[in-house]
Amino acid sequence: MVSKHLHPHLLRHTKAMNMRIAGHDVSIIALWLGHQNVSSTMKYLHADLKLKERALDRTATDEHQRGRYQPSDSVLAFLDGLTAPPRA
Repeated sequence: MVSKHLHPHLLRHTKAMNMRIAGHDVSIIALWLGHQNVSSTMKYLHADLKLKERALDRTATDEHQRGRYQPSDSVLAFLDGLTAPPRA
């Protein structure tokens, strides 16, 4: 069994990510972490998939449907062809 070590840095990173997911501004997170510069905070904030989807949903217009992209069969076949080994 592999044991995991819990470090204070991990707790700071988790708190920063949870605040970002909750919608807090980066400048507020920087203040909470005690950073003088917002750029120091950015290393804590790695966007997860849910956060990225929420950001994309905010950019959608009424004429564009929100949600995850579902490629057609022809697009998938084309992409499969890109990775297929060349025929001899």
